[in-house]
Amino acid sequence: MKSINLRLIRSTVASLCQEANYNLGEDVIILLKKALRKETSPQGKEVLSQLIKNAAIAGQEKLPLCQDCGTVLIFVELGQDVHIVGGNLIEGLNDGIREGYRQGHLRMSMVAQPFTSRINTGDNTPAVVHTKIVPGDSLSITLLPKGAGSENMSRLAMLKPAQGRQGIVDFVIEAVEQAGSNPCPPIIVGVGIGGTADKAMVMAKEALLRKTGTNHHDKEVAQLENEILSGINALGIGPAGLGGRTTALAVHAEVFPCHIASLPVAVALQCHSARHKNATL
Repeated sequence: MKSINLRLIRSTVASLCQEANYNLGEDVIILLKKALRKETSPQGKEVLSQLIKNAAIAGQEKLPLCQDCGTVLIFVELGQDVHIVGGNLIEGLNDGIREGYRQGHLRMSMVAQPFTSRINTGDNTPAVVHTKIVPGDSLSITLLPKGAGSENMSRLAMLKPAQGRQGIVDFVIEAVEQAGSNPCPPIIVGVGIGGTADKAMVMAKEALLRKTGTNHHDKEVAQLENEILSGINALGIGPAGLGGRTTALAVHAEVFPCHIASLPVAVALQCHSARHKNATL
């Protein structure tokens, strides 16, 4: 049995908050530069160039990539041989967010009583936490700040099984088309297929954590990802919605078995500030 003190978890989460908001992953930057070389729209090329420069400035100056520092999503993989000491895990995660956002001068965006008073909590908590119990004696924490522009474009469909593969392709492309410029393209598209409504939505978010542009290990799913990506980029929405060939940088799908009478499909869009960081304790 391995013991991990909550103090270490708090400090780790505080650091992840700042690292995620300041530093765009090299995988995303590579795809932005690739898109810049291929883009034919003058407006699209200018937007992509500005995004690349913005990422460089944010990392160098320790400034947020985007003014919307997001709802904090935390994906925890807790080894079954780990013992958390010194307090409650969820409280520790939220304490780390409070520290990280205050010290990092990151925008506080969370409001309580969302359907009435909508008063800012003042510390960007609470986080949305998804926890998995896994074999081993380590604790993996992946932090994803999710901006509202892209989050508001999330979609869920309970398709009929007869709609099948083509129904999935059509639904995802339609979701992106309806979103237009709102999620700040070029976007990364997370797709969750199967399970139940709630499982599909979580899978769509988890898909965003994959190294950007890498295909699913299953060849059939990878072919689906590529077809959807081609269809999305044929829409012509382009960077910032100003037209062009680059509406999405990548499509990532995750799949889970489902009931014989169901075909849940969830779409989670991520803006070009595709921020997420991981630490393993």
